[in-house]
Amino acid sequence: MEDTVQRLLFEALDIRGAIVRLGPSWQAMQAGRAYPAPVARVLGEMTAVTAIIAAQLKQAGRLTFQLRGDGPLSMLVIDCNENLQFRGMARAEGLAEDANASLERLWGHGQLMLTLDLPQAREPYQSFVPLEGNSIAAVFEHYLEQSEQQPSRLYLAASPEGVTGLFLQTLPGAAEKDADGWNRLQQLAATLKPEELLGLDTETLLGRVFAEETIRLYPPRSVAYHCPEDWDKVRDMLRAVGRQEAEDILREHGEIVILDDICNREYRFDAQAVADLFGPDAPTLH
Repeated sequence: MEDTVQRLLFEALDIRGAIVRLGPSWQAMQAGRAYPAPVARVLGEMTAVTAIIAAQLKQAGRLTFQLRGDGPLSMLVIDCNENLQFRGMARAEGLAEDANASLERLWGHGQLMLTLDLPQAREPYQSFVPLEGNSIAAVFEHYLEQSEQQPSRLYLAASPEGVTGLFLQTLPGAAEKDADGWNRLQQLAATLKPEELLGLDTETLLGRVFAEETIRLYPPRSVAYHCPEDWDKVRDMLRAVGRQEAEDILREHGEIVILDDICNREYRFDAQAVADLFGPDAPTLH
């Protein structure tokens, strides 16, 4: 499966859409995590939705969705920039391997925050996404309809190997162009099975489901998992702790280990690395 987002347009209906397909990038984000099946499913579906929305950004920026709940799934975060480079993680405890666990059971009483960080803005834009609906698709359908004032539908599927998301949305005036067009597309898309979303290439999938419709497919855009090492940032964090505390940790544990949760990476400092970081003349902080 390719790692792409591709916009599409039903020209005769004034209905737009997009399809996202994540394979190696999705596998890379899961590597070493061992998520329970329901957590991986929600994370995959959230990643697909984030990529679809990020692909619509008209300017440089970073889109972040962060969920916090009091259920077994206590935290989930996904972010994606204008180049469609994404990263993310979930934190869950005490969850049985029930692949069909409901969202309410997963996160209990939760809050989902959207943050849009634009370089030219004085501060990030933030808003809450209402957790209304019994699926990730339903939650974001409601959110998109409220924020963009246009009927929207999402069809999502996730497996350990890949994630696919199909997005459909009416444009203003669609009802005048074809009064039955939106209902017809919804009925057709509702027949999609997860194995079709995950197993068929884009053209075959669209041709099978919307066989009688004329679809314009725009060139695909590449999507990538991007979570590079950032030693400079970690060294700055350790400098802020101060030499005295760093040396105390070394004496107690033999090394300093800093965990980057979102990238699932450890940064390790032994005594020599700490000495090199602070230098012979660096003051001891108290």
